Amino acid sequence: MNRPLILAYAALATVCIVWGTTYFAMRVGVTTFPAFLFSGVRQTIAGGILLLILRLVRKNRAFPMREMLRQAVPGFLMITLGNGVVGWSEKYIPSGLAALIVSIMPVYVVIVTFISGADRNVLNIKVAVGLLLGCLGILLMFSDNISDLANPDYFAGMVVAFLAALAFAAGSVYTKYRPSKTDALTNAALQMFFGGVVLLIFSIFLDDFSTIPSISANSLWALLYLIIIGSLLSYPCFVYALEKLPIGLASIYAYINPFIALFLGYFFLDEKLTWITGLALLAAMGGIYFIKKGQRITVKP
Repeated sequence: MNRPLILAYAALATVCIVWGTTYFAMRVGVTTFPAFLFSGVRQTIAGGILLLILRLVRKNRAFPMREMLRQAVPGFLMITLGNGVVGWSEKYIPSGLAALIVSIMPVYVVIVTFISGADRNVLNIKVAVGLLLGCLGILLMFSDNISDLANPDYFAGMVVAFLAALAFAAGSVYTKYRPSKTDALTNAALQMFFGGVVLLIFSIFLDDFSTIPSISANSLWALLYLIIIGSLLSYPCFVYALEKLPIGLASIYAYINPFIALFLGYFFLDEKLTWITGLALLAAMGGIYFIKKGQRITVKP
């Protein structure tokens, strides 16, 4: 195995493990912290720190303005509409359910890739089976929570989580098929920073700031964990893996994340697990498996 391949797989392994814990941390954080403000502070600080480190390490080397604006697009799709909106949804739905919904993201990646024309050859028999299993997983998720859907906030949380996964998929496809001239660390830093700034703007109009005086210590610890581990460490790893590996392979963190999130929510947040949840998880994982099998795996030098 050559060095880029080893690094790419190591980065992907980090994402697989760490991002499963972030759903638990976001759920803890938004319990007492305004949701958009929470994610905005997290991403802006993480992106700002990484940009500062890169500037210091690279002396006076400036970031090209064209590339800065270019990274604002995936930053908006993946950080603002993807990650930030999932954080908002966790005010109303369990963290394990949010992770299970987002696990459908590789299905969206195939759909967006095909519809956008980025890769018309993405569809084949195995991928089609994967798409059908992914759709079955979505139906099972709704059926498992049908009694809670009468609650408008719960229903909105589920729908918004699905839309957030779609936005993250669109950002992933954009990043993969419109590659940047700058390196993965710079791209990750710019995406986090720009996405975080937009989340702070969203917060002004959408958050309830009356809860700020009652922010708990647990929410602050969750914020610190997400800044350092969830963003500074793992997001650059995701961007690097996305650049070096096929997009279908880079999306397989969705195999691992739901298991970690579901069990953390079950043991520490008293979130329910049912046999239908298990079937939905199996269907989603089966869908990802067939999608991965239907895509040729190569590594970008």
